[in-house]
Amino acid sequence: MNTALILIISIVVLLCGYVFYGKWLAEQWGVDPSKKTPAHELEDGVDYVPAKAPVLMGHHFSSIAGAGPINGPIQAAIFGWIPVLLWVLIGGIFFGGVHDFGALFASIRHKGQSIGEVIDDAMGRMAKKIFIIFGYLTLLLVVAAFSSIVASTFGSTSAAGVALEGEALTSHQQTAMISLLFIVLAIVFGFLVYRKNVPIGPASIIGVVGIIIIVAIGMNFYPISISYNMWMWILAVYILIASVTPVWILLQPRDYLSSFLLYFMIAVAVVAIIGSAIAGKGNVDIPAFAGFNIEGSNGLFASGYMFPALFVTIACGAISGFHSLVSSGTTSKQIDNEVNARPVAYGSMLIECIVAVISLCAVGFVWHTVNVDKEALASTGLTSPTAVFAGGVSQMIGTVFGADSPLVDIIYSMFVLAVSVFCLTSLDTATRLARYMFQEFWLSSGETVKDVTGAKKILCNPYFSTVITVVLGVGLGMTGYAKIWPLFGAANQLLAAVGLLAVCTWLGKVGRNNKMFYIPMVFMLIVTITSLVQTIMGKIKLVSDGTADIWAYVQAILAALLVVLALVLAVYSFVNLAKQAKEKRA
Repeated sequence: MNTALILIISIVVLLCGYVFYGKWLAEQWGVDPSKKTPAHELEDGVDYVPAKAPVLMGHHFSSIAGAGPINGPIQAAIFGWIPVLLWVLIGGIFFGGVHDFGALFASIRHKGQSIGEVIDDAMGRMAKKIFIIFGYLTLLLVVAAFSSIVASTFGSTSAAGVALEGEALTSHQQTAMISLLFIVLAIVFGFLVYRKNVPIGPASIIGVVGIIIIVAIGMNFYPISISYNMWMWILAVYILIASVTPVWILLQPRDYLSSFLLYFMIAVAVVAIIGSAIAGKGNVDIPAFAGFNIEGSNGLFASGYMFPALFVTIACGAISGFHSLVSSGTTSKQIDNEVNARPVAYGSMLIECIVAVISLCAVGFVWHTVNVDKEALASTGLTSPTAVFAGGVSQMIGTVFGADSPLVDIIYSMFVLAVSVFCLTSLDTATRLARYMFQEFWLSSGETVKDVTGAKKILCNPYFSTVITVVLGVGLGMTGYAKIWPLFGAANQLLAAVGLLAVCTWLGKVGRNNKMFYIPMVFMLIVTITSLVQTIMGKIKLVSDGTADIWAYVQAILAALLVVLALVLAVYSFVNLAKQAKEKRA
């Protein structure tokens, strides 16, 4: 199958989804441009700060992107390009887009608070408590994983303490230098826009020129050589500061500027895909469908039964529970007008689908190189989804400008840099979101952080809650989060199912059309529970074989708790939905 044809058809389908289905959703839910948003109603100059739509979209897009839409499609490509493409397009338009848009809209109507508050309103306080505990633990896992990923990308040593040499060390030093300069650039950009009132157009031009300058500096001047462990400590201090500073200083401007890296990445990838097709080399060599059960893996691809593995592996590229935490965490506190919710949430989700399609095209281009055994794969250097993504696109660029063109290496480095920037963005955002959830856990219905007194005042203090989050998250990252990371895929999709349940129940309560949630929420519940049951059965087998370690027991217990959580919240939701239907008939 031709990669250019896949990309063009996908863009057209996603554009139609945004124009027609996205508009219909806004009408059905009653999006009202005249309503005052929490950013204006509760403006405090720290968390609640109105943001221009392009700036907020940059923040939202950068926060939800991370490495998710790149990793998932590449790892799931082993099942065939048709299943991956269908899930990305159908999932993005009818599952992920509805989930993200709905979570943002519901949060806007709940004073910018999290999905937990929506659940409190729709299902009761106990359901809220259950959700917040699970959401907070999931975010701790995100903080642990992303801090480790970023430290591994920046460090002069590996996580195991092995010193890097040659090109690997140089690449890490360059990425670290550019990323640090990027933070300085973001602060300058925020000062110009929010304190000197420089129009967003000229400021954006300054920002883009600044990105080019810092990339040029970082590629040629990189005196930083710090070990993995030291970077973990530095990142702990960074996220501690970044997650409590006013959003206009760093979060909004940095994420807006980093979105230009993603737009650049998409533009270059489109040129590469279409260019290689014109050159007669733009074919996806992945089988259209490889079977329902894939046994064994070379470490790059997923394995197991296509259901539920496909739908758990491809998360951010189709639907991801983490998105609802971003929508109802930072984004809802900054939205200037309800009308902006559709482009910011629904639009960002569909752009992420495009990134997922590009990832599919990239792995398709280098398929025969990476679909090999583990030893052969190690010799290619394309051993991670990020490397496959950057390598696939840069090699397609080589078909246009020549395999020996310096553009091939430049594009490869830029793509790796862009992914690391998004990981740092997601780390920063996840820490702030975890702080919000920790604070909300102690609040009563309708209560805000400003209302609390006594012990609650300490627990809801932003500095106290942030310190707790950073210590637990980064501490887990230093001591072996990878042992429980395999559960993250199912846990993340469980968050998506719960987010769908919450918004569906709330919309029914306020008398709005919620039928578009029925199929997505039931499907995601089935996917999640099936995946978790498979995990439990796998761990039980290890125990019966006498080969289980302590982490096998931990994973089995956590998986069982997640199944119980899913069922309890599903019962809460379905009981409320049935009650609403009965009242409506009466």
